[in-house]
Amino acid sequence: MEAGNKIGSTAHPTSLHPPVRGDATSGTLGRHLARRLVEIGVKDVFSVPGDFNLTLLDHLIAEPELNLVGCCNELNAGYAADGYARAKGVGACVVTFTVGGLSVLNAIAGAYSENLPVICIVGGPNSNDYGTNRILHHTIGLPDFTQELRCFQAVTCSQAVVNNLDDAHELLDTAISTALKESKPVYISISCNLPGIPHPTFARDPVPFFLAPKVSNQLGLEAAVEACANFLNNAVKPVIVGGPKLRVAKAQEAFVELADACGYPIAVMPSGKGLVPEHHPHFIGTYWGAVSTSFCGEIVESADAYVFVGPIFNDYSSVGYSLLIKKEKAIVVQPNRVTIGNGPSLGWVFMADFLSALAKKLKRNTTAMENYRRIFVPPGMPLKHGNDEPLRVNVLFKHIQEMLSGDSAVIAETGDSWFNCQKLHLPENCGYEFQMQYGSIGWSVGATLGYAQAAKDKRVIACIGDGSFQVTAQDISTMIRCGQRSIIFLINNGGYTIEVEIHDGPYNVIKNWNYTALVDAIHNGEGKCWTAKVRTEDELKEAIATATGEQKDSLCFIEVFAHKDDTSKELLEWGSRVSSANSRPPNPQ
Repeated sequence: MEAGNKIGSTAHPTSLHPPVRGDATSGTLGRHLARRLVEIGVKDVFSVPGDFNLTLLDHLIAEPELNLVGCCNELNAGYAADGYARAKGVGACVVTFTVGGLSVLNAIAGAYSENLPVICIVGGPNSNDYGTNRILHHTIGLPDFTQELRCFQAVTCSQAVVNNLDDAHELLDTAISTALKESKPVYISISCNLPGIPHPTFARDPVPFFLAPKVSNQLGLEAAVEACANFLNNAVKPVIVGGPKLRVAKAQEAFVELADACGYPIAVMPSGKGLVPEHHPHFIGTYWGAVSTSFCGEIVESADAYVFVGPIFNDYSSVGYSLLIKKEKAIVVQPNRVTIGNGPSLGWVFMADFLSALAKKLKRNTTAMENYRRIFVPPGMPLKHGNDEPLRVNVLFKHIQEMLSGDSAVIAETGDSWFNCQKLHLPENCGYEFQMQYGSIGWSVGATLGYAQAAKDKRVIACIGDGSFQVTAQDISTMIRCGQRSIIFLINNGGYTIEVEIHDGPYNVIKNWNYTALVDAIHNGEGKCWTAKVRTEDELKEAIATATGEQKDSLCFIEVFAHKDDTSKELLEWGSRVSSANSRPPNPQ
């Protein structure tokens, strides 16, 4: 359930938690924070202990509905909170002051780029040390404790430094509610000596948030719907393209309502995959400029009107700024604004309201859909091969496609997995996550840990390149400790293949590891873990049969050997275009 829905629906909390517990001084900051996390939907908190946060961790452990997941490092704890937020609607991590905070910073920046509400909690210095001239450990040696805070100000939507119990309640609640309202991460620092001290402001369990629903400006909504309906009803072959901001706007249902009503083809931007239903009869694939799904790009770019719902246009999603899209033909629907061609732009019009209202005003028009069906040719099957021929990546993904169901979720690492996973056709309710805007290699290991911890009803299938895996491999350990049963395909092609296709050099070749032996060493006989090496299609079939059969309750790690130049054709095209964009000479001054 989305965090926002959860909060809105908690109407009678008193039956769940008695509001007053004991005398007026029995509540503590640590207990309040633990209850608040549970109430917003966080059941697992990813943490790395450090002296400044240990007392706080005691209070989180004492909350029966909260599970503390110890990670191997702070970066992975942040990535795990990111993955958890994708499945649950909100995530949380706890680290220690500065040495932990600056380690988790990169993951929090990624969550910010993807509009994920992650509560990043830091155990801070003793409250008595603020305002003194003391130099503390875990700092850079200056009597100024604001370095960490200043770093987080750039990648969070709200920051709270709690070093006084009198305003602690207000600071915590303001930060957490801001994360939920803005759908962005927040930073909370809590002095290490405060979590266990009773204070009257925490005398009762937290009253559930009431986040007032955002309501569109009615006149603006009507004007936007009328202008867009005129624009689209006069078009010959309009199309709709869904983007990544459908998630933050909580507008997936309204998007389907619009698609059902209008009859236009629906495509998805690469970073929006998983947010648009691919089982919909009018779904035509991924619109990604020159590397679009076959026949999808042609239909979108030849349309005389297109509705982009929640797009992010960057150099990666535009394939080095090479989209053949004209602004005067486009309606751009953002979470709180609608812009029609070169014409009017109307603010405080919310996406879900707008899509639902527009659905009622459009004439049904299936021209573009009929054109698509006329030109469509089914994709070719991988060529037959000899029994001992090395496994090709397109054959691997043919078999991964067959594994997918509504009970699975795909996590795609930055790299060629972006392009190969993009071509997977997602069955109804199959999850799909990747980090396109930030594109931090290694993200998927922590994200797989967090997503699997949140979505215990799904089996996660993660596709990770060897280069990315080397960045964050340690938290395979935490997956085993948590009893997770994900299937990880480690695609070993001897380097940073995505970088090779942008700009090659000796730095793209990495030291080869014995990856299955590493995972076996981490497993060390504790918990359920199974590994396999795969070099041919027959070995792959056997490994998948084992992973989905007798080892279905184990973490399954399958190392797949691929030739270093065995990449998707899309990566080759995309890499050359991004390389061209990166290498543009300076404009003459």
